[in-house]
Amino acid sequence: MEVRVSRRVPRSRAPLALVLGAALAAPLALTPPAAADTAFTVTPLKLTVRSGGRPCTVDADLYRPSGVDRAHPAPAVLGTNGFGGSKSDGSTDTIGKAFAQRGYVSLVYSGLGFGKSGCLISLDDPDIDGAAASQLVDFLGGRRTADDGTTVDFVTLDAPGDPRVGMIGGSYGGAVQLATAAVDHRLDALVPMITWNDLAYALAPDNTVGGGSVPGVFKWQWTNGFYLIGEGQPLLRPDIDPSRVNSLSCLHFVTRACRTIHTLNSGSYPADRTAELLAFARSVSPASYLHRVRTPTLLVQGQADTLFNLNEATATYRTLSAQGTPVKMIWQSWGHSAGLTGPAAGELDLSKGNLETSYVGRRVLAWFDRHLRGRQDVDTGPAFAYHRDWITDPDHTYATADRLPAQGRTFYLSGDGKLVDNRNKVARGSRSYTNWTVPTSHSETSLAGLLGLPAAPPRDTEGTYLDWTSAPLARPLDVVGAPRATLRVRSPKAERTQNSRDAADKLVLFAKLYDVAPDGTRTLVRRLVAPVRVPDVTRSFTVTLPGIVHRYDTGHRLRFVIAASDDAYFGNRGVKPVTVVSGPRDTGVLRLPVTGS
Repeated sequence: MEVRVSRRVPRSRAPLALVLGAALAAPLALTPPAAADTAFTVTPLKLTVRSGGRPCTVDADLYRPSGVDRAHPAPAVLGTNGFGGSKSDGSTDTIGKAFAQRGYVSLVYSGLGFGKSGCLISLDDPDIDGAAASQLVDFLGGRRTADDGTTVDFVTLDAPGDPRVGMIGGSYGGAVQLATAAVDHRLDALVPMITWNDLAYALAPDNTVGGGSVPGVFKWQWTNGFYLIGEGQPLLRPDIDPSRVNSLSCLHFVTRACRTIHTLNSGSYPADRTAELLAFARSVSPASYLHRVRTPTLLVQGQADTLFNLNEATATYRTLSAQGTPVKMIWQSWGHSAGLTGPAAGELDLSKGNLETSYVGRRVLAWFDRHLRGRQDVDTGPAFAYHRDWITDPDHTYATADRLPAQGRTFYLSGDGKLVDNRNKVARGSRSYTNWTVPTSHSETSLAGLLGLPAAPPRDTEGTYLDWTSAPLARPLDVVGAPRATLRVRSPKAERTQNSRDAADKLVLFAKLYDVAPDGTRTLVRRLVAPVRVPDVTRSFTVTLPGIVHRYDTGHRLRFVIAASDDAYFGNRGVKPVTVVSGPRDTGVLRLPVTGS
């Protein structure tokens, strides 16, 4: 069935010269795209692909702009849903419409295991989800027909069977782009949004520099929330495709994914199970296959995101950049933790398709103009841009740079609980805390926003954490990037289990940064914490906190905290008191990446 649709979208009155950065006009030479009121037709399709050794039926919609035919071909945009969604959800459906209105052929589809598409959820495995998407590229290139015989001969070709095609999508629909590019070099442009680099880090983060040989600290709320969404898919559809059901012990995921979740939930991480867990998590992580990605990539990551934080995109950016893959990165305001508020005013909202009227949207249009339409005169913008929520003028909320800010401000952890700016100001002292058998700190309820629940304020229970607080700031301090803290703690009980064959016996702690206002109000910046499974309690270790973009205003104070627990994560096995000793020559150090803008 073919449906003819005409949509008229108001043309943006915003100037094409975008204002980027603080008091710095850096215009993007945006060539106006095809009219944003182009009519289009929509054709629902089924395409049976072979993926992971089995046939999978993919449910898709093909959007064809008016006037596009074999004699007048157009480049294509491919998109799919986030976890638990389908081709029909707000943002995925709008991808098809928005780009068809701008003259692109669009193909949007329900990812494997979602909507009406078949097969199991395999967490964007390049050999399964990537292979399936590659066969959709075959369809766009005229090499494959849909199940009803529909063919495509109206997409711009770079060579026979090689269509000019880009991909865009968020979260689960972001990682699949990198997975596809790793197995199919015909892709010409990617825009992965709010997605992961390393699923092992995302589900069980260990923010210790050099960590990763054992599971980190299990992020049980986020992980089990998505696990239940996935496992519940067959229960929601009585006419479920049989290919989407695995077994009674693992309904809807591939078996290795279920084993990973079961191991994490067990709270026990012996070496053999750890090896299996990490091997699977990394096999479905861009970190393991980015060396095969050569497609120009515009990374968009969210500052309000405790699921996939800014460090994920930063790791992907650095890898792609180092190997010469064209790449740029934007840190937008919203992510998985934006809750019911959604994108800030003026930000890109894929469910609304506000491309011309948002900074990120215009960057996306420029990226596709250059890499899909071949407009070499189009400026795709700076290497790095980030949203500043303390700027009220919507034309100036984004600042830009040619690289990530360096660690430019250093504080020292004094024995009297002060955070000082000179090592000579460090007072000698010793302070201790101990964990309880239940969590005593709260950063977030991970799914609160998605479920429409109220968000309780962050809290720490006296005696179960230590904090260090700076003097009031004489001028604003803008932190942009991932702070680092070097620490040394003492814990005799943790020492006794140091050599256990079960990684769960190692000491766990949580590092985080607060902003303390002059009236004493505390704000846990973006509700982000850095879980740490201390590798060796007899030695110092360095923690990389999640990246932030935050202004500490004049008169405000920084507060650095290490806590014994967090109720969004698994914690310590047993009670393990911790002591921190400070002196001028031997103390903890906090380094902040700062910018003058």
